[in-house]
Amino acid sequence: MKNTFVNKVRGLLICVLFIASTLLASHAWGNPLPNNLSLNSIQQQIKGKVVDVNGVPIAGVSIQIKNTNKGSVSDFDGSYSILAQPTDVLVFSALGYEIQEIVISNQTTINVSLKEDVTTLDAVTINAGYYSVSEKERTGNISRITTKDIELQPIVSPLQALQGRMPGIEVSQLNGMPGANPVIRIRGRNSLRDDGNLPLYVVDGVPINAAEVDAFGLYAISGIDPLSNLNSANIESIEVLKDADATSIYGSRGANGVVLISTKKGRAGKTRLNLNSYSGVGTISKTLDMLHTEDYLEMRQEAFSNENKTPTASNAPDLLLWDQNRYTDWQEKLLGNTAFISDVQASLSGGSENTSFLFGLGHHTESLVFPGDFGYKKFTGNLNLNHTSSDNRFRLSVSSSYGIDTNNNFNANQFIENAITLAPNAPALYNKDGSLNWENSTWSNPAADLLKIQKIRTENLVINAVVQYELFSRFWAKLNMGYTTYHSDALAKDPISSKNPEFEQENNAQRDTGKRESYILEPQLNYSVSFGKSELEALAGVTFQKSNSNRLLISGQGFVDESMMENFAAAERQSFLLQDDREYAYNAAFGRLAYHWNHTYFLNLTGRRDGSSRFGPGRKFGNFGALGTAWIFSNTEFVQQGFPFLSFGKLRGSYGTTGNDQISDYGYYDTYQPTNGTGGLYPTQLANPDYSWEVNKKLELAGEFGFFKDRLMVSASWYRNRSSNQLVGYSLPALTGFTSIQANLPATVENRGWELQLTGSNIQGKDFNWNTSLNITFPENELLEFENIEESSYANRYRVGHSLNSILLYHNLGVDTETGIYVMDDVNGDDRFDYEDRTVIQDMGRQYYGGLNNSIRYKGFSLDFFFQFVKQKGRNYLSLFSTPGRDVHNQPNLVMDRWQEVGDASDIQKFSVSSAAYNAYNRAAISDASLTDASFIRLRTISLSYQMPSTFLGHSGLDSIRLYLHGQNLLTITGYDGLDPESASYGSLRNLPPLRMITGGIQLTF
Repeated sequence: MKNTFVNKVRGLLICVLFIASTLLASHAWGNPLPNNLSLNSIQQQIKGKVVDVNGVPIAGVSIQIKNTNKGSVSDFDGSYSILAQPTDVLVFSALGYEIQEIVISNQTTINVSLKEDVTTLDAVTINAGYYSVSEKERTGNISRITTKDIELQPIVSPLQALQGRMPGIEVSQLNGMPGANPVIRIRGRNSLRDDGNLPLYVVDGVPINAAEVDAFGLYAISGIDPLSNLNSANIESIEVLKDADATSIYGSRGANGVVLISTKKGRAGKTRLNLNSYSGVGTISKTLDMLHTEDYLEMRQEAFSNENKTPTASNAPDLLLWDQNRYTDWQEKLLGNTAFISDVQASLSGGSENTSFLFGLGHHTESLVFPGDFGYKKFTGNLNLNHTSSDNRFRLSVSSSYGIDTNNNFNANQFIENAITLAPNAPALYNKDGSLNWENSTWSNPAADLLKIQKIRTENLVINAVVQYELFSRFWAKLNMGYTTYHSDALAKDPISSKNPEFEQENNAQRDTGKRESYILEPQLNYSVSFGKSELEALAGVTFQKSNSNRLLISGQGFVDESMMENFAAAERQSFLLQDDREYAYNAAFGRLAYHWNHTYFLNLTGRRDGSSRFGPGRKFGNFGALGTAWIFSNTEFVQQGFPFLSFGKLRGSYGTTGNDQISDYGYYDTYQPTNGTGGLYPTQLANPDYSWEVNKKLELAGEFGFFKDRLMVSASWYRNRSSNQLVGYSLPALTGFTSIQANLPATVENRGWELQLTGSNIQGKDFNWNTSLNITFPENELLEFENIEESSYANRYRVGHSLNSILLYHNLGVDTETGIYVMDDVNGDDRFDYEDRTVIQDMGRQYYGGLNNSIRYKGFSLDFFFQFVKQKGRNYLSLFSTPGRDVHNQPNLVMDRWQEVGDASDIQKFSVSSAAYNAYNRAAISDASLTDASFIRLRTISLSYQMPSTFLGHSGLDSIRLYLHGQNLLTITGYDGLDPESASYGSLRNLPPLRMITGGIQLTF
């Protein structure tokens, strides 16, 4: 508790110090200029409004003082303000509009009307990590979404905002619990290891550990998302780097792609207060059609009758002891609550021409759909401070974000499954006195889980500072510094009150605490020079990064009272289940050389030499690099004259290498642990100092085309990534005393595919605008080679020439018309069923996926709706449920079409309590009969908003008012019979599907 208090105080002190420095800076730099300056050098505040040719305000317009980096941006109502001199020239630019320059002269109010011109791709600047590049001139493959796609969504993790919106990016939310870790794959799975496919997360220049945080209950399925503490409303943009040209400068950390998260920055101008609040409700998005009591009892009775067996009180309490007329919809009772969502955001921004700031606070709460007072809360604070010297040679940027989330839930490991499979005539949960009803010990009461309270608390602090100084013209020295610390504390209680009093019990609890801490220091030099029609940019830098992590898992048994279960000193017995302390050091040198001629031909060279403490002597360093090229052929006279409908055309390509060091620390050492007695040690790991880097070779070819003044933009990318020298835990025979040893395997994995993207301005009218964007990806994954795989421990998991996402299945021959049970193909005829009989190889990866977005504007109204679509296979009821009729478990309605008598033709075997039927069903559950089409189209988001006209605001003191209504996961079109097609390939009933949410809110700017 002491450490928790100290951490809170530390985070608050940091925010207070930053606010104080901002206020002092604003005061110091706001002093009047000396009297001896000329009138032309006196700055004045320029105000105005930016609209389109129809008079509709344009938000997000960049207003820049020409030949400087000083600027502002227009607000929701198109208004702006900026400090400038009479001799300055203001440059107004926005994507989709012509750039306009205006000399200030003696004007103090400048209203601007921008003409439509969607050819201004130069107006969009893409964050490539160590450098920036315009959308038009980039040579790498970088996808981007901005705050307008993120801030209004009722999401906890910023990764959820990526679902379906970017080609080549798969984000699957397998667990609908708030704060649960989503699965993200950038251009497929490169490594044989599940934990070797994580991308690099970088928040404002600070790397974040991408591994999920371990926890209990439902969170044990997916882990906790390390980004859940971030405030999604404070994110300016998310860029995802995919190809070699974009990722090689990150070296070993870029093998699986890079996710760059940039937070919002302060803007020069008057101090503005922005308030945003929404609230709403959420319900489970789907329930299953299960048997009612009459059909359920018929199933159970028929299962005994088919085997000529008599039910007993021990194996059939549902038939002999429970009320035969009782019916409870357990899904409605246990999962049918309404979750309430509330979110409040406040930010204060402004500053002078040289110094700007942004300070924000956020609070997000969600209750859960389960019975009881359970929920999720998140508090966030962020601060950004930017300063530029008057001569524009010195620049300082400091940003910090601090987040705390707490999750009060319960041991829901099997709760969702129980809610689906409980017998419909199961007893009541509670007795008349409110105590748990154990019905004479004839069942396990699911309400007992609600008393097994779990508390999970995490906090995250990210601080970044960037200092730049121009040593001489266009030659900059830069220093990027960052620090991040992440704490987690998970407590799981197992009290006596949750247990059947017929048996002797005691109070038990577990606590899992962890800490991740990382420092980074990156000095850099940047230089650019122009000569004739050529321009050359050079970048060189080094990285010093050090990370520490520790984890402690303890168990306490025999607490005297439930109220003392958070104090492990009160336990009769304590045991340390896991104690782990690790240190990771990483150093690198990196560089970039970029050249372009006449803004037409581009060449981009990037490279990095990495050193990692995870490899043994002589293996610690690896070299990685890439070459990217591009040709904007639409700049040629031939295209401009011969193809006037082609407004933009670019061909680009890249090839290069990245590495991968996502393995455990100290893997090349012999490690030992003390014995339970005194003076003894026993080995826990075999040494292997010879393994080295995984290498990922990436190739890409792409074309980007704009038609009819870029009203229609089309891009197509073909990629091929090959990951070799696979780092895995190589399995060993048990007689060696160890289960595995870290090693390189002679295996090569290839990901290849096509990414297509289309953006269209369908209608651009006076009052009505309609824009559409579509992306689709066709991925392929293949294990190209694996020497002697038949002799390895992976012989029963992977097949050369097939996807790593493949599963090995029996071939189902159907239901025997004589016996009524499933029959599998015994391929080798040995009357046994093993992996030699699993001849069906099914790729469970996505065949294609993408998204379709439409944005419609009519005067002050805006309607945006986004559909995500996926083509894939999934696991059906055979993998989700147990043998029909055998146990006290409910079944889906479809099982009533079962085999009943000799000669029946059915796809569903008979109801039975026999071992033969049980074994046959289990084989069918891992056969091709368990496959189904799990494709889906989901209305992921829909938003309706209204921007009140400025004339309505009058003298209220408000700059803008925006009202909005948002829907999340409102509609899913699918033939899949499970809870959620998104997790269909996993075949489980333990995952909470994403909630269907409706929220409404208001956004105010003062």
